[in-house]
Amino acid sequence: MAMIQTKGALMEPEIQTIQKEVTSLSDRFMPIAVDFGLKVLGALLLYMLGRWLISFGVGLLGRVLTARNFDATLQRYIANILAVTLNIVLVVAILGYFGIETTSFAALLAGVGLAIGAAWSGLLGNFAAGAFLIIFRPYKVGDYVKAGDLEGTVTEIGLFNTVITTPDHVQAIVGNSKVSGEVLRNFSTLAHRRVDRTMQLAFGVDPLAVIEALKPRIAAIPNVLAEPAPTIEILDFNELGTVLAVRPHCHTDHYWQVWFDTNRAIVETGKAMALPPPFNVEREEIFHRP
Repeated sequence: MAMIQTKGALMEPEIQTIQKEVTSLSDRFMPIAVDFGLKVLGALLLYMLGRWLISFGVGLLGRVLTARNFDATLQRYIANILAVTLNIVLVVAILGYFGIETTSFAALLAGVGLAIGAAWSGLLGNFAAGAFLIIFRPYKVGDYVKAGDLEGTVTEIGLFNTVITTPDHVQAIVGNSKVSGEVLRNFSTLAHRRVDRTMQLAFGVDPLAVIEALKPRIAAIPNVLAEPAPTIEILDFNELGTVLAVRPHCHTDHYWQVWFDTNRAIVETGKAMALPPPFNVEREEIFHRP
């Protein structure tokens, strides 16, 4: 019994020492834990507030663009770019709030951005050109255009490429930077388009009589406009004879139909008037001996 009391008396100082050490550690680390917990809570609140502000800002931008009749594709891409940028800024701000050095992190992001920009320079060029095409609208879906050596009807305008269906019904996909970097001709902007054809006459054929015979045939072609009236005039003279300019006007949707019907009208007029075929006239040189 005495041994148990002695042993208990010996353990009391050790217990007191342990209690003092625990109290010391608690006094030392409790402020740190509280401070860290407050920082985590503050970071969560900052993140939630930042996400709400980003969502509100992106939504507000979307409503403004919709009110200004911006293209839906452009709205989506602008909203995505803005959301990604603001989220990166939010993450960097939270890291800075925790005391983490963000200068090197920002430099790393800038370096990555430069590397991606260099690798995707062509793609980014098409992206920028596509944004300008959608904003300024030099052409729209359904327009008949010619850009460089490519001609056809625009079926789709993307942020990177434009899809054109050629007259021989082939789908052509061209980068927006190429379209915007070359001379672009939009045949659908104006109300009508002129069809330019010619009629070659032989020597000795009265061009004025042919013009009078051709006028009613051209005017009777379906989809040829009465105003402006078709133009049939003497265009030029060459080694075959007289050249007539035959120029009816029509809507761009009927261009090829009027083109082919005009050719047919020219042939039918020549056949009805029994016009001789054009031929080269060889001139004989006469030399006079002294």
